[in-house]
Amino acid sequence: MITREAYMKKIRPFINSDLVKVLTGIRRCGKSVMLELIKKELLQQGATEKQFISFNFENMSFAHLCNAKALHDEIISQSKNINGKIYLFFDEIQEVQDWEKCINSLRVELDCDIYITGSNAKLLSGELATYLAGRYVEFIIYPFSFAEFSDLYKTVFPNTNANDCFKKYLHFGGMPYLAALQYNEEACKQYLQDVYTSVELKDIVKRNTIRDVDMLDRILTYVTANIGTIFSANVIAKYLKSEGRSMAIETIINYVKACTDAFLFYQVKRQDVQGKKLLAINEKYYVADHGIREAVFGGNMKDINLILENIVYLELLRRGYKVSVGKIDNKEIDFVCEKQEQKLYIQVTYLLAAEETIQREFGVYSSITDNYPKYVLSLDEFDMSRDGIIHKNIRDFLLDNDI
Repeated sequence: MITREAYMKKIRPFINSDLVKVLTGIRRCGKSVMLELIKKELLQQGATEKQFISFNFENMSFAHLCNAKALHDEIISQSKNINGKIYLFFDEIQEVQDWEKCINSLRVELDCDIYITGSNAKLLSGELATYLAGRYVEFIIYPFSFAEFSDLYKTVFPNTNANDCFKKYLHFGGMPYLAALQYNEEACKQYLQDVYTSVELKDIVKRNTIRDVDMLDRILTYVTANIGTIFSANVIAKYLKSEGRSMAIETIINYVKACTDAFLFYQVKRQDVQGKKLLAINEKYYVADHGIREAVFGGNMKDINLILENIVYLELLRRGYKVSVGKIDNKEIDFVCEKQEQKLYIQVTYLLAAEETIQREFGVYSSITDNYPKYVLSLDEFDMSRDGIIHKNIRDFLLDNDI
C-alpha cells in the first residue's frame, strides 16, 4: 500500500474539521485504500481504533443499513460506547437511500469527523445535496499516476528501468489492484474487463435505469475508440445509423452523461484561446484508465498518440489543473491548463520524427503572444526545445511535480 501523498496533502488540512470529506472517483481506483490511509494518519495523530466506525456498503452484511433511518440509528447506538471524538467512514455511500439526511443529522448530533466515498459524480448534486451545501469538501481520486505505478511496479520487479516501466504503464494502466495480481497478463486483463463490466452495470445501467443496454454498449464502444477526438452527439447518431440503429440526440447525450457521472469518461470543453470563451459545440472525451481501454477494446499501441494524450490529461487533473482544448483560428492546442494564477499550454505527440510533425507541434504556438509556458511533450529522448517553447520527454513530465 503506497501512501498516495499527493492526495493526503490535500486531505490533511481538513482532518478533524466539521466539514464532511467526500472522496469520489471511478470504481476500484483506490478510494477504500484512501480511507485506510486516513485512518493511519489519525492513529499517528493520537486517535485510537476504538473511535472508528466503518461501513462498506458493497458488503451485503450492511444491506439492512441501506436507508438513512436504519444507518442513523445504528451509528447512534454504536457511538454510545465511544469516548472522545468519533470518526465515521462510509464506503460507497450512494448505496444508502437518502444518505445525505443521515450524514447531516450525525454531523449535528455527534462530535464526529466524517469521511465518505462514492462512485458517481451526481453524489453531491440534486435536491438532497442541499442538506450538505457548504458543509463538505470533495476530493476526486484517480487511478495511479505513472509515478505511483512505478513505485508499486518496482516492488514486484525491482530491476526494471524507467523506460520499461513506462511501457508496462502504457499497457496495464493505473488501476491499483493490478499489483496484487503481480501484473500477470491474463489475470490483469480479466480483472480490468470485470471492472469495466461492473462500472457499466452498477454505476451506469442500474443507477440510470437504462433499458437499452445494447445501445449503451455501442455508444461506449464509439467513445472509447475515439478518445481525444472531437465529436458531437450528432456524430454518434450518424455512427449508430450506419450500424442500422437509431437514437434521439437527447438520449445519446443522456447516455454519455451517465458515463461521465460514473467517472468512466471525462469531458473536455473547447476554448477559443483568442476570445477566451468556451465553445458550446463538439467536445473531447478521455477514458479514466487507459488500461481498461486496452483490456476491453484493445488497440492502445495503434492509437499511441491518443493514449499519450489521455495519460497527460489525467495527470493534469491530478495536479489540480482545469483543462480545456484550445482553438486558435483553424489550429488546435491539445491542452490549455489553468490553476489559480498559473496557466500553461501543452501539445502531446508520440515522436517528433518528421519535420512536418515538428512544424505542426511547435508552430501551433505562433499565434499566441502571451508569456505563459508552452510545452511540446513526446517520447523523444533528446531536448528539441526552440523559440522559447519547452520540449520535454513525456516520462520526465509525468515525474516532474514542479509543473
